[in-house]
Amino acid sequence: MTATQPPVRPPAVTPVSPWALSAFWFGTAFHWLLLLLILMPADVVRFVGEEQKGSYLGALVAVGAVIGLVLPPIIGARSDRSGRRLPYIRLGLAVNLAGLAVMGFAATALAGVGGFWVYVLGFMLVQFGNNYATAPYSALIPQLVAPQQRGRYSGVMAMLQAFGQLLGAVAAFGLGALGLPSWASFALIALFLLVPALVTLRGVPAHLDRVEGAEQAPKLSWAQLFAYAPFFWVFVTRVLFALGQYSVQPFLQYYNADVLRQQDAGTSTSIMLACIIVGSIASALVGGRMSDRVGRKPVIYVAGGLMAAAALLLLVAPGFPAALALAVVFGLGFGAFTSVDWALGSDAMPSAGSYARDMGIWHVAFVAPQLSSAPQGALLDWGNAQGGNLGYTLVFGLAALFFLAGVILVRNVPDRVHERAA
Repeated sequence: MTATQPPVRPPAVTPVSPWALSAFWFGTAFHWLLLLLILMPADVVRFVGEEQKGSYLGALVAVGAVIGLVLPPIIGARSDRSGRRLPYIRLGLAVNLAGLAVMGFAATALAGVGGFWVYVLGFMLVQFGNNYATAPYSALIPQLVAPQQRGRYSGVMAMLQAFGQLLGAVAAFGLGALGLPSWASFALIALFLLVPALVTLRGVPAHLDRVEGAEQAPKLSWAQLFAYAPFFWVFVTRVLFALGQYSVQPFLQYYNADVLRQQDAGTSTSIMLACIIVGSIASALVGGRMSDRVGRKPVIYVAGGLMAAAALLLLVAPGFPAALALAVVFGLGFGAFTSVDWALGSDAMPSAGSYARDMGIWHVAFVAPQLSSAPQGALLDWGNAQGGNLGYTLVFGLAALFFLAGVILVRNVPDRVHERAA
């Protein structure tokens, strides 16, 4: 495996505001938190009942993950060949909004397993459109951001994502308190996805919608890409951190109901998510800026350790207040990790001629672990059937192991990749 980097042509200065460049991430963060962590778990229970909720929710997440696994590299490669990013964002956004409409219709007007399959169809459209848009969108960071500024830009992106998630948690609380119909929640998601997307589309000038000199840049095959050491180890460690996240995240609402014995599990989950997000906001911008000075890996060591410790301690939390304190600790780690994640990934991109394809492949490292939600959901149901909330012990314990493995293996990422790129 080689660590020699092919020639790239990074920009000397960054021509786009970090806030405009990352605005769409704000919208997608709001979108996925409210949809994946609040609406979908509750809707699945209404469709299929309590006894099979873990299996059906895990299967639904896995269906979406298959799309996210296959589509980004394909669309990324097409974007590289066309030399354009923004048209793909526009089309993907339109399909995403159509899928939300189908899910809202199913959740409001249909019931039973038949309604669930219409709901699945809408979710597949959501996943297709969102991945169609975000694969080329992901290429804008390595394409437009100077290497020495990537930590700062990644930190701004992480902070906007955290604010989007916080707003999603607050919106979930408000929607629940007002007792609004399901379609109102999906309409709100659509609005908060559309407006930030328009900010990004207007904030990236048309003349920058193509990396200069991309036609002459080398294009690595898939085998060569994974033989390139920085990319390989960044990919592997991102897989491990995502596995840790998806061992816990889809099942938080059930954890609040079954382990913490919360009467209103949806509201309790929203409060817990708000604590995670407040912690992540506190660490996101600091972590990104610090990584520009001291390197990416030291920040990840601390972040992964905090997330692993919090996942384990949630199993023995004596009550809801203690769980909220641990949620803040987890958020501090998650915010720091997210702030460095995109900078580290951008540093590892080997060639300006295939930014979108390579970022799409790298994005697979985050999406593919969602497939684990199906077996993890089945494991959760099986373990809980044995008694003593064993299922939660198993899935939360696995999360801690994945985080620790990511911390250990990130040591293999060559130091200061971004300096060599510069």
